Amino acid sequence: MEQFLTFGIIGLSTAAIYAIIGSGLVVTYTTTGVFNFAHGAAGMLAAFSYWQLSVGWGWPVPIALAVVLLVLGPAFGLAVERFVFRPVQELGEAQRLVVTVALLSGLIAAARWIWNPNTARPLQTFFADRKPFHIGPAAITWHQATTMIVAVLVAVGLWFLLYRSRAGTQMRATVDDRALVGLTGADPVRSNRFAWILGAELAAIGGILIAPTVALDASQLSLLIVSAYAAAIFGRLRSLPFTFLGAVVVGCTESFLTGYLPQNQFLPGLRQAAPALLLFGALLAFPHGRLRGRDRRLRQIPIPTMRGALMFAAGIVAFGVVLATVLSPEDLLTYGPIFSLGLVALSYVPLAGYAGQVSLCQLSMAGIGAVVWSHLGSHGELWALAAAVGISAAVGALVALPALRLSGVYLALGTAAFAVTLDRWVFTLPTFHLLGIQIALFDQGSLQAARPGLFGVQIHEGAQLLIFAAFCLALVSLGIVVLRRGRFGRRLIALRDSEAAYATLGGNLLLARVLVFALAAGIAGLGGAVYSMQERAVTAGQFDFVSGLPIFLVAVIGGLGSVGVGLFAGTVFVGPLTAVVTLAPWTQNLAAVAPGLAAAGVGKNPEGVVPTLRAEWEPLARDRIAFSALLGGFGVVWLLRLGHVIDGWYFTGGAIVVFYAARLFAAARRSAVSGVADESRDVPVEWWGVRRAWRADDEEALTRGIAGG
Repeated sequence: MEQFLTFGIIGLSTAAIYAIIGSGLVVTYTTTGVFNFAHGAAGMLAAFSYWQLSVGWGWPVPIALAVVLLVLGPAFGLAVERFVFRPVQELGEAQRLVVTVALLSGLIAAARWIWNPNTARPLQTFFADRKPFHIGPAAITWHQATTMIVAVLVAVGLWFLLYRSRAGTQMRATVDDRALVGLTGADPVRSNRFAWILGAELAAIGGILIAPTVALDASQLSLLIVSAYAAAIFGRLRSLPFTFLGAVVVGCTESFLTGYLPQNQFLPGLRQAAPALLLFGALLAFPHGRLRGRDRRLRQIPIPTMRGALMFAAGIVAFGVVLATVLSPEDLLTYGPIFSLGLVALSYVPLAGYAGQVSLCQLSMAGIGAVVWSHLGSHGELWALAAAVGISAAVGALVALPALRLSGVYLALGTAAFAVTLDRWVFTLPTFHLLGIQIALFDQGSLQAARPGLFGVQIHEGAQLLIFAAFCLALVSLGIVVLRRGRFGRRLIALRDSEAAYATLGGNLLLARVLVFALAAGIAGLGGAVYSMQERAVTAGQFDFVSGLPIFLVAVIGGLGSVGVGLFAGTVFVGPLTAVVTLAPWTQNLAAVAPGLAAAGVGKNPEGVVPTLRAEWEPLARDRIAFSALLGGFGVVWLLRLGHVIDGWYFTGGAIVVFYAARLFAAARRSAVSGVADESRDVPVEWWGVRRAWRADDEEALTRGIAGG
C-alpha cells in the first residue's frame, strides 16, 4: 500500500504539470482556433531560460522566476501572435497547422543552437533543502506540493477568466466570428494577443516545474507535450475540468507503469510510449465535434501533362548522372540522399497534397522500409526491395484503419502519436517471435544494409547507387503523375475538397483512405530502403519524429500539390544546406533552423515554391533555340569538370551561370516576339511599311484580308 501511495503521489504531481500545460493548450485553441504543436517548445524555452538565469548566471531564484514568467514568457507569446500567427489567422486549418509544426521544429533547433545538447544542465527542485512531509505512509516533497497547488490555482483562475469575465467571453467568441465580435465593440486582435500571452505563460510555468525532474533536453522537453496533448484530448480541446481529469489519468498511468511494470527487455520503452498510446486511444475513444476554424480555401491541383512528366523524369535521371560523375566518393556520401529523402518527401503529395490527409509519421514509414531491406535484402535481392515497399504499405493501411474517423488536427495528432510510439518503444525492441515468425527491428543498435543487385550485377559504387536512387525517384514521380491524371487521383481531390460530399456521391471513405495511406507509406518505405543502402548502416534515431519534421516542412515549402516537390525537397534539404555548412561550419545551427523559419511564412505563398519555379523556367524548356544553347553550355562545363580542368565549386558556379544566361536569352527572345506581335496589333494596316518595317508575311496577310472581305 505504501508503494501504491508513493507512486500515486508522484503521478499526481506529474499530472499537475500536464494539467497546467494542457490547459494552456486548450485556452489557446478555444480562444484563437489554432492548435499549437509548438506549445511544449515554449515551455522548453522557458525551462532553459530559467536554468540560464538561475544556474548559468547565478541569479537568485525569485528574480529568475520573475524575469522568465513576467517578462520573457509574455514577450514570447506576444511575438508569436504578432509575427507568426496573425498573418495566417485567416488561412485554413492546414496552413495554420503547418505553421505550428514549423515553429516546433525551429524552436528545437534554436535551443540546440543556443544551449549545447552535449552539456548536462542539472536543475534543482524547488525547496530542495526542506524535508518531505508525510500523508500516511507516503512522503511528499515540497516541489510536488508546490506543483499541485499551482495546478489548482491555475484551474480556478482559468475557469473564472473564461466563464465569469467579459474578457474571457470575448476571447471565446473571437474564434467563432471575429467580425461579429468587432461589432460589439470588442477588439478581436487584442483578445487573441492576450490568449497567446496566457498560453505561453502556462507553458512556461509547466516547463519550469517539470524541468528539475527530467533532463534538460530540447527534444525531450518539447515532446513532453504529447502527454499534455492526451490530457487536452480528454477534454475534447474545450473542457478544462476534463483536461485536468485526463492529466490525472496520464500522469498516474506513467507513474504506476514505472512502479509495477515487469522488468524485462521488451517493456522498458512501453512506459516512455505510454503518453503517445494514451493520446492515440483518446483520439479514437472520444467523440470529436466540429473543429473550429475548419473553413479553408480550396486550391486547384493542376493536372500535369504526360510530355512534361516524361521530360521531368528524364531530367531527374540526368541530374543523378551528372552528380554521380562530378562528385567525389566523399561527396557522394554527403549528397547521395538527395533522391532517397526526396522519395520520402514525395510521399506527402498523394497523401496531403491530393487527399488532404496530414500525416507526421512518413519518416517512421521510411524507417520500416529500411528495417525490412536490411533484414531481407542482406544479399541485395530486389524482391526484398519490393517487400520493403509492401510491408511499409501494409503498415500505412493499418494506421489508416483506426484513423478513419480522424481528420485535420486530430489526424495529425494521431500520426504523431504513432511516430512517437515507434521511436520510444517499437524501434527499441529486441528480436522477438510472433506466431512462430522471428521479427527483428533495429535490435537496440544499428543495422547494416546491403547494396542492391540488378540483373545479376551487384551495385557497389556510390555513383551507381546514386543513379539507381535517381531512377527510383523518377519512376515514382511519373507514377504520381499517372495517378493524378487517372480516376483515383480525381477521387482523392474530391476527398480533400469535402469528405461528406465524397461519401454522399457514393465514394468509399474507408477504401480511399486506406489506399492513399498505403500508397504514401509504400513510397516512404522505398525511400527508407534506398536511404539505408546509401548510408550502409542506419539507426532508429535517423527515423524519429523530430528528424521527420524538417523534411515535412521543406515539402510544404515546395508545395504539396506538385509532383516536383520530391526533387525540390531532397535537393534543398540535402544540397544547399549541407553545402553552406561545408563552406562555413559556423552556419550549422542556422541551417538547422532554416526549414522552420521558411515554413513559418507559408501563409505568404500557400501554393509553394515549385509552381512558381515551373512558371519561371517552363518558357526556357519550350524555346528550342534557348534550350539547345542551355544544353550546349552545360555540356561544356560538364566536360571541363570531367577533365578535371575545374573543381566541383567552379562547376556548380558555371552551371548556375549557364542556366540563368539561357533563361535570360529565352526571356529576351520571348519579349522580342511579343513586342513584334504588339507592334503589329497596334499599327493600322494602311501604315504597314511606314510606321513599322515591312515584313515578308505582310503580303500574305493583306491578300487573305482582301479575299475575306
